[in-house]
Amino acid sequence: MVVLGAGPAGLVLGNLLLGAGIDCVVLERAARSRVETRARAGFLAPNTVRVLDRHGLADGLHRHGRTHGTCEFRTADGSFRLDYGNLGRGERHTVYPQQHLVSDLLGRYRGAGGRIRFETEALAVNDADGARPHVTTREPDGRPTRWDARYVAGCDGRHGAARRSLPPGTVRHHHDHGVSWLGLLAEAPPSLDAVGYAVHDRGFAGHMARSPQVTRYYLQCRRGARADAWTEERIWDELDLRMRATEHGPLHRGPIIERGVVDLACDVVEPLRHGSLLLAGDAASLPAPVAAKGANLAVLEAELLAGALAEALARGDGAALDRYSAQCLAYIWRAQEFTQWMTGLLHAIPDQDRSGGSFFHASLRRARLESLRTSRAHQDWFAENYVGV
Repeated sequence: MVVLGAGPAGLVLGNLLLGAGIDCVVLERAARSRVETRARAGFLAPNTVRVLDRHGLADGLHRHGRTHGTCEFRTADGSFRLDYGNLGRGERHTVYPQQHLVSDLLGRYRGAGGRIRFETEALAVNDADGARPHVTTREPDGRPTRWDARYVAGCDGRHGAARRSLPPGTVRHHHDHGVSWLGLLAEAPPSLDAVGYAVHDRGFAGHMARSPQVTRYYLQCRRGARADAWTEERIWDELDLRMRATEHGPLHRGPIIERGVVDLACDVVEPLRHGSLLLAGDAASLPAPVAAKGANLAVLEAELLAGALAEALARGDGAALDRYSAQCLAYIWRAQEFTQWMTGLLHAIPDQDRSGGSFFHASLRRARLESLRTSRAHQDWFAENYVGV
């Protein structure tokens, strides 16, 4: 069994296959140091924690993660908080940076004797329509290599070899939300004890605590903006303005240690199985980061895929593999729908504004926020979908 990619999907899958006695190797194009330090989302859904608990992979997050169940919306009409951990199904997120989870999963996999090859770039998956697919790779020294397997799991993202190797007839659904974020990591303590969503005429701003010393911020920016176009002073002044610091208190400032521009878009492949090639994680779908669904979907898909592969390889029963794509896509589209709703709730959409609908869509956003503030039924729906996968 060959697993492409050492992100959450690939490493959860590798650990579960190893635990089921299935021989596998994980191929990762990046260096180990890069894999263990890539800063990504850190909000783990309750179901993700349950999956990791079931397989003995949650020790680190229980030791160092923090439960979280409150978000705050700041608007021109005032602010309100939702204690979503006591709404809906009464479930909370666990805040645990993704790079720490990946480091835990990698340590567990290697400690159990799992094989992984870093700086090994997968170039193509070949003969996936047969019983003996193989992966061609480039070794760190540039030499070509071939890996044979019974199945290949593509967990290597939307630009990886698995996606590039999909056969004609594969359907890729892509939707550009028309919104861009300047994503920021600040060496500064959190400024509020909640996830902060600021809806402002100048664009969205977001506040997400990552640790007692580090906070992630987002600023809506124009499409095509460069990450280095804003000075740190301008960034903090704009965050103060959009998060209405004069009303709610100043933000804790500190050095900006990471920045990058993210174009909000969603991406889904159908189906997720092509003979002996199966997709999971970002290779299967990529929701915009508005609702932090990506890593949580990846862990769910990895567990489903591991179980299906174990049945096929250990017991010769391929029924679960036949169901895998449809089963995952049901979760994926639910996550995409809520992500789309959140995007519309928080942002002025440039295309809508250019078409003359600025006032109309701003009024809809205002009405949605007011309903979320006042309607218990709406709050319960939000909470269930916000923490769900």
